[in-house]
Amino acid sequence: MVWKRFRWFLVPVALFLVLAGCGTASQTGENPQGGEGQGGEKPDQLYIATGGTAGTYYALGGGIAKLLEKASINATAQTTGASVENLRLLKDGQVDIAFTQTDIADYAAKGTEMFQNAGPIQNLKAIAALYPETIQIVVPADSPIQSVTDLKGKRVSVGAPGSGTELNAKQILEVYGLTFDDIKVQRLSFAESSSGLQDGMLDAAFVTAGAPTSAVSELATTIGVRVLSLDDAHIQTLTEKYPFYFEQVIPASTYKGQDQDVKTVAVKSMLVARGELDEQLVYAITQAVFDNLKELESFHAKAKEIKLEDALKGFTIDVHPGAAKYFEEKGIRKEQ
Repeated sequence: MVWKRFRWFLVPVALFLVLAGCGTASQTGENPQGGEGQGGEKPDQLYIATGGTAGTYYALGGGIAKLLEKASINATAQTTGASVENLRLLKDGQVDIAFTQTDIADYAAKGTEMFQNAGPIQNLKAIAALYPETIQIVVPADSPIQSVTDLKGKRVSVGAPGSGTELNAKQILEVYGLTFDDIKVQRLSFAESSSGLQDGMLDAAFVTAGAPTSAVSELATTIGVRVLSLDDAHIQTLTEKYPFYFEQVIPASTYKGQDQDVKTVAVKSMLVARGELDEQLVYAITQAVFDNLKELESFHAKAKEIKLEDALKGFTIDVHPGAAKYFEEKGIRKEQ
């Protein structure tokens, strides 16, 4: 497994720290906190799958690696293609911890959507839900498009091929009675979508990311943009059919020129782990993160939205026993 990992480009936030005593946790048989483990794997080096270098996952992953260093746990954050790729890497044992969206984790655990051919990922376990990933349907400020139904026949970016954004777009269009056949589909990254809107080559773009999103903010200050609101009836239909969605409001003034609240939906980002990891090790990882949320804010402002009381809400997959133990000590249990 180790040789496969070293084929990956490692982000230079690698934190190699010798543990107290002679050797690492996996060499001594002790967990990073000095107690007895539960017989699971205790790698000498943990690999954290994040996302692109301009994204929130990357920044928070580097911050979490530093928090783990302080807890005497060696960790390396590495750049990836984000949610979908991260879970495939985790399945193959090439990473130990990963960022993903709650909807993507649901598909992976059930072996549906982009995981249908490969089947369910059996070793996928939750550590915690983090912050909202808001689905934003962005159009130029002077666009005649006022609602999702107005997207019919328009040039619309639905996100990169196989991405979580692509499925978000598909499902939102679905509840409005539309399919990809009803629009002129463009499967573009956020950066490409931004360029397309700016150059007049796109009429709209779906963006799933924490708001404010830098790409949208930049467009707001150049060409001017609007984010479409979803109506209550369609939000209800969507959340009933796909329970990982929840209503989300983008407050007025989040983007330049936005003078009203925008009502939309969101999924949550989350941190997941390989199920094979030792229980006490995952307990220590969870503790290092949630006991130091204030410090994590220094790496990215989105950490301000990570709440201890919401850590086990908004996802469907099983919680790793080590994380469950930490949250139980805090009086927090997963809702059934």
